[in-house]
Amino acid sequence: MSGHGQPIAMRSRPRGPLSGTANVPGDKSISHRALILGAMAVGETKITGLLEGEDVLDTAKAMRAFGAEVYRHEDGSWSVHGVGTGGFAEPSQVIDCGNSGTGVRLIMGAMATCPIAVTFTGDASLVKRPMARVTDPLALFGTQAVGRAGGRLPMTIVGAAEPIPVTYTVPVPSAQVKSAVLLAGLNAPGKTVVIEREATRDHTERMLTGFGADLTVEETEEGRVITLTGQPELKPQTIVVPRDPSSAAFPVCAALIVPGSDVLVPGIGLNPTRAGLFYTLQEMGADLTFENMREEGGEPVADLHARYSPDMKGIDVPADRAASMIDEYPVLSVVASFATGATRFLGVAELRVKESDRIQAMVDGLIACGVAVDAGDDWMTVNGDGPGSVKGGATCVSHLDHRIAMSFLVLGMAAREGVGVDDGSPIATSFPIFEPLMQKLGGDIARETLGAVPA
Repeated sequence: MSGHGQPIAMRSRPRGPLSGTANVPGDKSISHRALILGAMAVGETKITGLLEGEDVLDTAKAMRAFGAEVYRHEDGSWSVHGVGTGGFAEPSQVIDCGNSGTGVRLIMGAMATCPIAVTFTGDASLVKRPMARVTDPLALFGTQAVGRAGGRLPMTIVGAAEPIPVTYTVPVPSAQVKSAVLLAGLNAPGKTVVIEREATRDHTERMLTGFGADLTVEETEEGRVITLTGQPELKPQTIVVPRDPSSAAFPVCAALIVPGSDVLVPGIGLNPTRAGLFYTLQEMGADLTFENMREEGGEPVADLHARYSPDMKGIDVPADRAASMIDEYPVLSVVASFATGATRFLGVAELRVKESDRIQAMVDGLIACGVAVDAGDDWMTVNGDGPGSVKGGATCVSHLDHRIAMSFLVLGMAAREGVGVDDGSPIATSFPIFEPLMQKLGGDIARETLGAVPA
């Protein structure tokens, strides 16, 4: 599948229980950061388990354009020979980040305090997404940004020649914004301080510490205060990327709603800032267990065992959990459709500015499939009628959003009439083996010629 090529219509249908082992790819968030920090270190960083989806491959290309040497070895491992903090060269070409909001925002932060000019662009989805949430705090360092109306790509960033350290309070929970500011702070003198009122995924802080940065984290009345001392010499690392919990969500959730299913998903990263979905599912009554708990590469890891769960109940998912599962709400809304009662998602305004307006995309598709749904600016309610209750039959619009496409394909595995998506090609950006993996478990997913009108 190609997220940059022709649309690929797909449809999934119920066919019986899912069973077996689902070896999902490496964590996308950690993969991006490993490449970027490897490029900012001095020496060779070795990476195993890197996600080789299009989003991460676009970040690898970008690091090469900035002067780092990035290689993939025959055994699947990667090496990054970095250029040092502040050592990025000015690229000769536009940096195309494809579909990746994480990639473009983190790269903007990494180059923002280098005296270079860089033009960024992306695919039809990425150029619609707002960049001001990152460029506004980067301007405090002395960085300049010129883009389309609304702060959108294509955009040229002129790095600060004489950057100054900043103190910045993140206005909404966003690991991308926090990380961009911290990466920019690496090449600024003195101490850069980021304050987040609500904790978001902390992969950047963990990895910066691993690379030798002087970074402290303090819990205060203001919130979580992260202090970074600028201009360190980052030391190359050997990084083992755990498997992606956001990708694991799809085989896990499919197993919970397809009768008779029993699926093991090994080696999943359970960083507490990323594991909100799995605890939410357990609260709903899912038969989901964590086995072989351990630590790999500084991250907590476990094997997830998911079994069909016909007795799940609707719950209220609190707003303070949103940051730890923001990418998983689309597939959670699918599970909620097969639970009994109302499941309410609160504090999820961030979903409206992801690869698509994920709230509206799921509302439209679920209603077309016969599910009762309601939503507002920052909330969504799914009224489930229990196992076997979802009619399906619709062809839903993916809006160039990989998680929307995969969520509706999971829905189709348990809906009575199956479910289609107008374009499954964006799945390749984060989970390039989704289709064969789900088929190997017993799922019926097929590519087809569109005949129905998308919902």
